[in-house]
Amino acid sequence: MKKKEEYVATIGLEVHVQLKTRTKMFCGCAVEFGAEPNTNVCPVCLGLPGSLPVMNEEALRLTALAGLMFGCEIGPVCKFDRKNYFYPDMPKNYQISQYDMPFCLGGEVPLHTLAYPKDAQKAIANPGKKVRLVRIHLEEDVAKSFHLENASGIDFNRAGTPLLEIVSRPDIETPEEAFAYLTVLQQVMVYGGVSDADMEKGQMRCDVNVSVRRVGDEGLGTKVELKNLNSISGVRRALAYEIRRQIEVLCGGGRLEQETRRWDDAQGETVLMRTKESAHDYRYFPDPDLMPVKTERFVAEARGRMPELPWAKRERFVKQYGVSEYDAGVLADDLALAAYFERAAAGSKKPKAVANWLLNDVLSALSSAGKGIGDCPVSPEGLLELVDTIESGVISGRQGKEVFAEMFATGKRASQIIEEKGLKQLSDVGALEVLCEQVIRDNPGPVADYRAGKAAAINFLKGQVMKLSKGKANPSVVSEILEKKLAG
Repeated sequence: MKKKEEYVATIGLEVHVQLKTRTKMFCGCAVEFGAEPNTNVCPVCLGLPGSLPVMNEEALRLTALAGLMFGCEIGPVCKFDRKNYFYPDMPKNYQISQYDMPFCLGGEVPLHTLAYPKDAQKAIANPGKKVRLVRIHLEEDVAKSFHLENASGIDFNRAGTPLLEIVSRPDIETPEEAFAYLTVLQQVMVYGGVSDADMEKGQMRCDVNVSVRRVGDEGLGTKVELKNLNSISGVRRALAYEIRRQIEVLCGGGRLEQETRRWDDAQGETVLMRTKESAHDYRYFPDPDLMPVKTERFVAEARGRMPELPWAKRERFVKQYGVSEYDAGVLADDLALAAYFERAAAGSKKPKAVANWLLNDVLSALSSAGKGIGDCPVSPEGLLELVDTIESGVISGRQGKEVFAEMFATGKRASQIIEEKGLKQLSDVGALEVLCEQVIRDNPGPVADYRAGKAAAINFLKGQVMKLSKGKANPSVVSEILEKKLAG
């Protein structure tokens, strides 16, 4: 029996992303998640005789934008083709897609540390890896099938929705790299406003091709396709299982067949759906109802909508705000979180302190409340006021925690809470000197210890000053006064 370590996996992904348009690709029906079944339909998206498609120009612009964000080559002309097959979810018995002249060719998806699963971030095999793309083409989505206990139903609302198919090269080698690839892909789609890419709503779906081969072999192993993958973590689990299954078959002297398997997340295993003898013959031919598209205008319009991409934002946050690379990565990973941070940090003298409060206290409070950053009861301006109040010594960091908790619970501003609770910190040097002198007179033992070289003794004296001031004394000012007086 061969050792499992002698095998390496090869993974390629085909990802479908629904574009964020108001209407479908070739008709004026609304794109609306959750609508009553079969209500957003018309003769065009139902494929009725005599109906003619009309291209959605916004979908063309968004496709160009996707290509630009991933550095694809966009040719001067693309065209639409008919992909012929019969299936209940395809109302015309063909799908309008792109074959030999797709919108985008090439490109790459850069993986970064925080895109990997948390438990894999400290042991990344290929840091800075970039996954190459084969193509990005534009097509129409199919209807959605529902399999009930004794029958099946079809909702044609989804049929005709503009859909990107993003095809990677087989550059991915581990389930963790697949996880990172999908995470970055989803993030960039959201950054550009190309798609909401919500996998739970079916706005981003993927099929996985995976094979294993012995280390040193030049050719690829037998490809197995995985279906029914509806989450990024599910893709990771399915790949981990399938790679292990394939290796065990080969180590046991068995033979793998080209087949399609579905992922059963509840059972944690892949299940055979069908075997494939050869690739489908879809009999592509140019759609006679649609003219080829000159891409120049759509590319130019897309350039004007290019966002700052996540990797560029991370780099800028480090340079502009002085935050660590890790903190910049966490902030930039969520577009809404990054926008919140920038609003709060823009007027701050210490943006790193703003980042610390946001990543620790704010996110912790939101998590406990089951809320997202968009529902945060503390505005960016409110957080800035709190941080500046602490940094300027008006209140202590400990008092800041108390103030923040009330801000989060009530929506009140920090200044209002500080005034109502009488929390303003005592920073007047003259008044604090009086308190320090009293503490020094009343505690000769700790004073003698400090002067004898026991530096920790000063902490007791600080505590006595804080007690006399009822917790309002500025600790840093107290430290300076005590050190100066005890040195005399």
